[in-house]
Amino acid sequence: MTILNHKIDFAVVLSVNNANPNGDPLNGNRPRQNYDGHGEISDVAIKRKIRNRFLDMGEKVFVQSNDYKVDQYKSLKDRADAHEELNKASKAKDNETFARLACEEWIDVRSFGQVFAFKGSDVSVGVRGPVSVHTATSKDPVDITSMQITKSVNSVTGDKKGSDTMGMKHRVDFGLYVFYGSINTQLAEKTGFSTKDAEKLKQALINLFENDASSARPDGSMEVHHVYWWEHHSKLGQYSSAKVHRTVKIKSDKESPKSYDDYSITVEELDGLPVEVLDGK
Repeated sequence: MTILNHKIDFAVVLSVNNANPNGDPLNGNRPRQNYDGHGEISDVAIKRKIRNRFLDMGEKVFVQSNDYKVDQYKSLKDRADAHEELNKASKAKDNETFARLACEEWIDVRSFGQVFAFKGSDVSVGVRGPVSVHTATSKDPVDITSMQITKSVNSVTGDKKGSDTMGMKHRVDFGLYVFYGSINTQLAEKTGFSTKDAEKLKQALINLFENDASSARPDGSMEVHHVYWWEHHSKLGQYSSAKVHRTVKIKSDKESPKSYDDYSITVEELDGLPVEVLDGK
């Protein structure tokens, strides 16, 4: 397995149509917005989807959500304790070996890093991952529609409708979002992140919303349009990530864009740094 020895930058352009891409639990689960009214999808939500796509590929993932699990473990501690070699390293207080074994076992640990600190355990190990992902932000401010919903049955037997029969559902009417990321070679060397892992990450980005439907995000309501992938020729890279990411230019062709077709997307060329453009699945 070849450890990644050159810097990689990437960008993903996606659209949202009549869906809630990432609800804010502190705001009644309304779609996230910044103070300027632009829609947001947190980096945590994006990493969750990437982990799910890794699972779809048959990869071993440490941080599995309760509603998308492929093993019998009920917590992260249970999953870590089930690894015999990790237990030995933990008892020996060998943090370096613990981190190495965890990175070898789980692709999300060697990609995003992980803090291993559990209640009732003496182990406290932090792993810094090479893959960084930004928050996705919409090109323009988004309109949010809210609707009242009701249940047709009571949760418990009673003479009248229960207090939980009424609720609200929110959606973004339309938004074109973009998020950026990069892969750091220095940290890749420490976690063992390989060129094959980078290819798997690329495929996960292309298929980000496959097998991801829910009542808030029906099939087809969220779509990856383009993945832009830059592979530098050195560990430090020819250009900074900020400069690379700024080469993606998204322009609204209409005053109130309502679809992906209402935008023009171009990528400026950087001397000696070609960009691979991949369309979403």
